[in-house]
Amino acid sequence: MFLNPAKIIRLGRTGAAAAVLATFVAAHSVALHAEILGAAQIVAPSATPTAAPAAAPRATPAVVNGPSAQPAANDSIKPGAAPLAVAPAPSAMSTATCTGPAEFAHLAGPLQRTARQLAGGEPLTIVAIGSSSTAGAGASSAAASYPSRLAVELSQRFPRQAVTVLNRGVNGEETEDMMARFDSGVIAEHPQLVIWQVGTNSVLRDRPLQSHEVELREGIDELKAIGADVVLIDPQYAPKVLAKSETAGMNEQIAIEAKEENVDLFRRFALMRDWYETQHLGFDVFLSPDGLHMNDWGYACVAKFLARGIAEAATRPIASAAAHPAH
Repeated sequence: MFLNPAKIIRLGRTGAAAAVLATFVAAHSVALHAEILGAAQIVAPSATPTAAPAAAPRATPAVVNGPSAQPAANDSIKPGAAPLAVAPAPSAMSTATCTGPAEFAHLAGPLQRTARQLAGGEPLTIVAIGSSSTAGAGASSAAASYPSRLAVELSQRFPRQAVTVLNRGVNGEETEDMMARFDSGVIAEHPQLVIWQVGTNSVLRDRPLQSHEVELREGIDELKAIGADVVLIDPQYAPKVLAKSETAGMNEQIAIEAKEENVDLFRRFALMRDWYETQHLGFDVFLSPDGLHMNDWGYACVAKFLARGIAEAATRPIASAAAHPAH
């Protein structure tokens, strides 16, 4: 059992703090809601015709963006690591446009810790932990990985906030490996939001779903215990993933755990499937030639949808009960 500090924080929240949050979300939610429902197209940079190598650098770069953001004092960049990414990676433009149903940019639950940080005008720290598709394998540079693109997108949505996205993706890792890095790579950064991409390597290596379910639940509990908002990301829609019989079961397991543990889920698999099955985009539009990892276009489009979901969930109107807690 883990003691969830977020519950203590909520119980101790004063009416004044709630009023500040209510004022902030009211000012932002209407515009964001209209944008999500009304947007028809999102333009994202394309992949270059000659894809980058399938493996990302061993060292995981920190990604820092924001008008006044500076690298955190405890950010350590290993020798040979890519520099801090503060701008989009140069790439060719594709005729394909990054689109999809608004539901894929929606997170079911509000991001309460993130909302409080933004409402208070405080710097926002996000940790993106995962495997190679978080590290940025298949991208032309570290600046084209989804965490880098997410930092850019969020900084554009909140131009007066310092937004920091730390990339803690490591090639080839499974859920248990990532959990072993929680203390040093996640908890030590004191994030308000943790984005956890899981499941792909377990499927590719034919791991039993039952054992993964236990690990996933334990990992979610550890992240919730630090009071951070949590967003899970399920596997990518790609030929090498689709070839595995446990893919559907893994996606279902992640969705069930997210619901039961009351954390959010970004449905990457469904979004990418829409690109291929509904929009009839070829895999070469959003995947690198290895048939597994995304390319620049794919990472950028995922980041746009995820940023939209985060912005809406963090500025969603709070219930009146939260604004006027019982005494």
